[in-house]
Amino acid sequence: MAYIQAVPERGVVNTVLVVDDSRAQRRILSSYLGRWGYVVREAGSGAEALELCQREPIDLVVSDWMMPGMSGLDFCRAFRALEREHYGYFILLTSKSEKAEIAQGLDTGADDFLTKPVAGDELLARIRAGERILRMERELTEKNRLVSSTLKEISELYDSLDRDLIEARKLQQSLVRERAHDFGAAQVALLLRPSGHVGGDLVGFFPINADQFGVFALDVSGHGIASALMTARLAAYLTGSTPEQNLALRRVPGGGYAPEAPSRVAARLNRLMLEEMETDLYFTMILGYFDLRSAEFVMVQCGHPHPLVQRAGGEVTYFGEGGLPVGLIPGAQYADMRISLRDGDRILICSDGITECPDGADGMLGETGVAELVAKLSGERGSAFFDTFLWDLNDVNRDRDFPDDISAVLLEFDRHKTR
Repeated sequence: MAYIQAVPERGVVNTVLVVDDSRAQRRILSSYLGRWGYVVREAGSGAEALELCQREPIDLVVSDWMMPGMSGLDFCRAFRALEREHYGYFILLTSKSEKAEIAQGLDTGADDFLTKPVAGDELLARIRAGERILRMERELTEKNRLVSSTLKEISELYDSLDRDLIEARKLQQSLVRERAHDFGAAQVALLLRPSGHVGGDLVGFFPINADQFGVFALDVSGHGIASALMTARLAAYLTGSTPEQNLALRRVPGGGYAPEAPSRVAARLNRLMLEEMETDLYFTMILGYFDLRSAEFVMVQCGHPHPLVQRAGGEVTYFGEGGLPVGLIPGAQYADMRISLRDGDRILICSDGITECPDGADGMLGETGVAELVAKLSGERGSAFFDTFLWDLNDVNRDRDFPDDISAVLLEFDRHKTR
């Protein structure tokens, strides 16, 4: 056997175990390995080798196949069953050359074979091949460790963010303190269901004076936290709890408030969005007020879906002129429009999350679908209407998560209710 001087790459294979019942064969192999710079351990039987592997970390094993007691195959099988931090490379020494026997060794867990008598250059080549495999295994293990560690950190961050978003959802929902209110001859009900933890839709109402109240529905572009923060800021401009800050109200001589023209409010919000807020967000909106004495609803439509009116007899029609979104075009012009209600009539203002709700057939519900749902629910009123409406909307969407926020305002008028 020729001696080969070699300096293998260190750090992957440090300790090699030589297992053979022949002391002379062990000494020959150990001499090679020692000269190549490896730490060598020897065992004269499979049982002795297994006990040593349980005590020490062994990187690579060179084991004879035929040994009394525990054979090389039996030892290989037991070696593979050990709990180890890293993979151990296993080379079987054999005089066998039949394919079936080699296949049996591979099936047991051996990585490579050497035929006796062992040539030094061939042994070194097989060990270097083993080192390449072990190096890749170590690198993969380290990368997996880093991935697992990173995933754990991401999971912890996600859990923290999820908790924050749950609290943010509670805060956003608190912007709609009342989901229904009775104004005497008119009643208002609200529906607000974000598609995620928080959303960009907001609906609400506010009292103006004894004869008038306002309603609004808005939908900020995008989804998530930025949109939700914008809805919170816009809510402050339309709040009923602090009328002096409400852009939709103006003070009148002698005290009290009157409604500002909705179109003027929209124009002012447009300037605020473009000149002061410095954001790429914009929003659609319907803002209006209802007069209990004249039964007239005055509103501005800013790119929001057309509201619908359902007459007392059940007939459903849409109204509105579309208009431009707020915060998109400098100097955008807005116009007021008016519609009169009679006893038993009602107005429904929906977000595009409703009109664009998937219908389960690669289409959307659309205005026609919404009108059909409303017509079917002619006998339902207030919050009960929205309960059933949302149930039917879930059926349309095949009980899947809604892809967009769902929001709506229902304004119902009936003077007879006050009698």
